[in-house]
Amino acid sequence: MHILVTGGAGYIGSHTCKMLHQKGFVPITYDNLSTGHKYLVQWGPLVEGDLRDQAKLSKTFAAYPIKAVIHFAAKALVGESMKNPLDYYSNNVLGTISLLEAMKRHEVPYIIFSSSCATYGHPMEVPITEDHPQKPISPYGMSKWMIEKVLLDMALKQQIYPGILRYFNAAGADSDLMTGEDHTPESHLIPNILLSILHKRPFYLFGRDFSTKDGTAVRDYIHVTDLAAAHILALQWILEKHTPLCVNLGTGEGFSVQQMIDLCRKITHKELEIIDSPRREGDPAILVASNQKALDCLKWTPQYSQLDNIVTSAWEWHKKKP
Repeated sequence: MHILVTGGAGYIGSHTCKMLHQKGFVPITYDNLSTGHKYLVQWGPLVEGDLRDQAKLSKTFAAYPIKAVIHFAAKALVGESMKNPLDYYSNNVLGTISLLEAMKRHEVPYIIFSSSCATYGHPMEVPITEDHPQKPISPYGMSKWMIEKVLLDMALKQQIYPGILRYFNAAGADSDLMTGEDHTPESHLIPNILLSILHKRPFYLFGRDFSTKDGTAVRDYIHVTDLAAAHILALQWILEKHTPLCVNLGTGEGFSVQQMIDLCRKITHKELEIIDSPRREGDPAILVASNQKALDCLKWTPQYSQLDNIVTSAWEWHKKKP
């Protein structure tokens, strides 16, 4: 079964392509390589193209017997979205609409969408359940929320069957070190700590004045391999049940930035210079998932998301691919 994976040359996309291949699927990566990397496309063909290029999309759907789409491709930096909101609405929202138009023309009704906990905004309660009000506080989060609404409106008319997966904080690396996190610029906490240690440069800590136990922001960290597994299960769900799905993907536990710094120091046996900086615009104090619905619907539980495993796997990856 051929699966079109938009953004398959990126961090989570490449891990999912590897797992799709292991499960007997054929992943077709569609990526403009603006943030992805050719060397991460190892388990199927690569089509270089932008989602807003209707001719390239049509050619791709005609060239392969595509059964479903897993849609990762998006701009995904909260801070950047605050500065350049139009880029995010054009790339993320219009790009997705273009993809959906191509799917409709070629009668491909199944899509797994990479959404985000950023759609919730400042949480009213923790852990966050799927029925928590969605009040995004950044153009990035708003773009993901808008895409969800488009998907669900189409689902009402049975034009598509979407699986909406709201990620919390993806982290860690492939145990085989075949693929890992390689962003430019890097915005995620754990790789930024580890790269600061590796290259002996200061680490900028954004905010010590949050309403948390130690004053630093608290997040729910989920190993990227567990995320990839959830995509396969969600794909099987919509293929079998023809029913829309919307679930959180997280562990249900939160850890602060300071706790992650301490753990990275412990695992690497190295020190780290820290420069305290103001908190970033659009950063909530706490984001922790309730993953009960994913357990109930998909029988999914995180297998690799112990913090020691997340940090150790990421450290091994960054040492190999600095």
